[in-house]
Amino acid sequence: MSQYQTAGTNARLKLFALLAAQGVPADEADYLVAALEAGAVAGAQSEVVELDGMAPASQGPLFADGWDEGVMAVSEALVGIANREWARRGGRSAGAAELAVHLADVRQRERADLVRLEKFVRESVLPRTHPHTTARRRALEALGEAGGLCTARTRNTDGDVIVCTLDAGHYDPDDKPPFKDGKPGGWHKADASIWNDAGAACIPHAAV
Repeated sequence: MSQYQTAGTNARLKLFALLAAQGVPADEADYLVAALEAGAVAGAQSEVVELDGMAPASQGPLFADGWDEGVMAVSEALVGIANREWARRGGRSAGAAELAVHLADVRQRERADLVRLEKFVRESVLPRTHPHTTARRRALEALGEAGGLCTARTRNTDGDVIVCTLDAGHYDPDDKPPFKDGKPGGWHKADASIWNDAGAACIPHAAV
């Protein structure tokens, strides 16, 4: 049930946010949300009531009496919950305050997660990448530190887009690479791919 409670809380807070964004007054938003919640409980109560007299006959009359008493107890409890939810509609909008607290908590957790992720990428991923490789470029992009890299792109024979992994400003059309050892010279390079700005599908060099 905890997953439904969490989903319900998140849905209610999102609904408050959407209503506020549409200019719906807080008291009216409270009324709408309280009506939905009380209505949901009332719907559950009506289903429980229908179980009255539905005890399996094979269990005997004592079981049936206990069954019906249990149905009545649950039904009365649900009626009480619906009444309570409806009675709270006037001041519920702790909506705005509750939403603000919730969003602040979510953002704090997100910031903490980002700090841990950045630490992991910087300390565990980046040191294992080789210079001028796609893996290193992706790690730098994740850290927001790829601004000094070339942005020239082309497509390989499989149709995949590949992006140059050299530093911005490296390109020199007259500095042709010796293809045998794979050094790019002034041309663009991404792992095993080497190309120049004259390539059919190439987007010319530019700094990020």
